[in-house]
Amino acid sequence: MVALSIAGALAIFLIYTAFVGQSIAAIKPSQLAANKGKVQLVGTVVGPVKLVPNTQDRRFEMRDIGGRVTVPVAYSGATGALFKVGQHILVTGRLHGGVFVADRDSMITKCPSKYSPAPSGE
Repeated sequence: MVALSIAGALAIFLIYTAFVGQSIAAIKPSQLAANKGKVQLVGTVVGPVKLVPNTQDRRFEMRDIGGRVTVPVAYSGATGALFKVGQHILVTGRLHGGVFVADRDSMITKCPSKYSPAPSGE
């Protein structure tokens, strides 16, 4: 009985995660202009990375992985040890005034194979 209860709770958790976890689109910088809401932006960090004095804020650009389109990014929070120019990253946020404003502490720098941008339809 206990095992069935645990298995049922696990099944509900997995179903919830599958539906809720996919609610934010993962896109690349060249697809950003067509998206008005919150997205996960996947790309390569291009430099220089500028630090805002006395904060954890950074300004840099992201480029399509293997592409040429870039977008300026405003990011605040922890970056992790792998953050550097040339690194593939994912950040969550939205486009505001031509700048992608990332949510605080939303950067993922590990395992870039775990995420990929949505097809561009080009």
